[in-house]
Amino acid sequence: MADLLSTAERGQGLPPLAETGWQAVPGKDAIRKIWKFRNFSEAWGFMARGALAAERANHHPDWTNRYNLVDVTLTTHSAGGLTRLDLDLAAKLDGFAPGAEIQRDHGEPVSCLCELRGPKIA
Repeated sequence: MADLLSTAERGQGLPPLAETGWQAVPGKDAIRKIWKFRNFSEAWGFMARGALAAERANHHPDWTNRYNLVDVTLTTHSAGGLTRLDLDLAAKLDGFAPGAEIQRDHGEPVSCLCELRGPKIA
């Protein structure tokens, strides 16, 4: 089982992730990031690369996808909080989407492109 991050490891590992958009999850020892891609295909490609990396690490994120949005929360369930596995997977995920828009305000509503465009009338 992975060990929880020490105070020193948190101080070293979390600030660089915060610069890329990862944020603490209130009330939970976890980090979260929301990516906005140009379309569904880009979002799906990101998730496919992320899924392969997660499987190789035997560490799986909690995530959702809605059209062009991918919302990821990382925590190590077996350890009850953040471990090196989370920091490593966060860095890998960041590398898979360097051009994506990041929603930094997790308090604002998360809307995908299909919701913003509205329904198509035939």
